[in-house]
Amino acid sequence: MLNKTAIQQNALYIIFTQALIAMFGSLFFSEAMNLPPCLLCWYQRIAMYPLVVIAAVGILRDDRRAYQYGLPLSIAGMALAIYHNLLYYAVIPEVAAPCRLGVSCTTKTIEWLGFVTIPLLSLAAFTLITFCFLAQRWAGEKK
Repeated sequence: MLNKTAIQQNALYIIFTQALIAMFGSLFFSEAMNLPPCLLCWYQRIAMYPLVVIAAVGILRDDRRAYQYGLPLSIAGMALAIYHNLLYYAVIPEVAAPCRLGVSCTTKTIEWLGFVTIPLLSLAAFTLITFCFLAQRWAGEKK
């Protein structure tokens, strides 16, 4: 079982791994499976892709303050993912969707096990990354 200290010490490795999986996953969906991303997916990509670099540089430089650079992006991405999920599951009406041209933000393309969707995968990734950045921040405050 992982304890809080182990998560704090390995936060950047967890972030790097999750962001890399999310980046390659989004590229796989669009390039290999030919599923064009909607507008909100593009914005979430804009928030996710730099997190790979931020985490990698943080690991290489042993930067205990990488959360200062990455946390704003992960929070923004998580907010977009929450909004996207609310649209996708019709909690917010589709008229509030920013997707007017091209692929709709509510198009059902993948539903694994009846509930795992691309917007839900994005939300899970941003939530884990945000949690790890916060764990890194809290670890820095205690020193």
